[in-house]
Amino acid sequence: LGGAPLPEAGLWEDCEGLPKDLAAVLPKHFTPLSSKVVESSTSSSGDTTKLVVEMQDGMQVEAVIMRYDPKQGRDPSKEDSKRRGERRATLCLSSQVGCQMACKFCATGTMGLKGNLNAAEIFEQLVHAMRVEKIRNIVFMGMGEPLNNYKSVCASIKLMVDGRLYGLAPSHICVSTVGVTNRIKSMAVDMPGVNLALSLHAPNQELRLSIVPTGKAYPVHKLMDACRSWQEATGKRVFFEYVVLGEVNDNQEQAEELGALLKEFDCVLNLIPWNPTEGGAMEGYKAPAEERLATFQRTLREAHGIRTTVRREFGQDINSACGQLVIKSGEAKSSCSGGGKTKVDDW
Repeated sequence: LGGAPLPEAGLWEDCEGLPKDLAAVLPKHFTPLSSKVVESSTSSSGDTTKLVVEMQDGMQVEAVIMRYDPKQGRDPSKEDSKRRGERRATLCLSSQVGCQMACKFCATGTMGLKGNLNAAEIFEQLVHAMRVEKIRNIVFMGMGEPLNNYKSVCASIKLMVDGRLYGLAPSHICVSTVGVTNRIKSMAVDMPGVNLALSLHAPNQELRLSIVPTGKAYPVHKLMDACRSWQEATGKRVFFEYVVLGEVNDNQEQAEELGALLKEFDCVLNLIPWNPTEGGAMEGYKAPAEERLATFQRTLREAHGIRTTVRREFGQDINSACGQLVIKSGEAKSSCSGGGKTKVDDW
């Protein structure tokens, strides 16, 4: 690829060095990609584009492109409070069609698991996105639990970092998991240089089970042990994701408990205000009050010394924000789950 997008079907003749006679024959027998974009929508602010990607079997997933200008943010550590850096784009991609983890705040969980994507189908989401925007960062935060499709995710990452293809830096790739403990430990060897994000959402097992029912198989103390093993093996910072549910997991006592839980880690805690979803509304969830969220963040930062960010929202108006992706059967095949928020400047 040499960093350039693959040709669309019918454009084989544009491939450098390809004989013209071969270019004329190839479209009759081959297609450049096994998937296609069937729908694209961009947010009113222009910072988010959602792609609905259809596989050869008709199954669909969503991938979300998020454009970020660090100069629009603030950095309290700087004298002028201004962030540095150039504009860049992050791709939030899917690893499965649907998800079996059933997080109660997330729309994707309502689908159940429809199937795994193969390595090519995951990689091709990047190919499609590169035709829209040059992608710098990758986050596996779309539909599905990446570590439940482990081999395909590993293989797709190898394609992404291959210098003959897009040559992305492993440090610009982040794999997010609800917490498949044995796979977290093996990531250090199988995904060298790649970042880990753990979707925690609660400071203790009892509260976490009420939000993430499948967490019964992965108790909080075992998740912490797995993250500790990964950090010791890689020397890298751990990212912890925490969807903030108003008056559910955002009180002062929970902030103190969370700070105590994470104090031994070199980590970044990303607070994610809940985005409206049908399933979440049925659970009675709501976004946190701004002052309550600010107090929660301040407690973690000042009392516990944990680098804590509040994620900027991307694409809520096109249902592409975190937890809003879902492909609904029976509808004009369109939207999917899980990504649409990220703190892209941390990598």
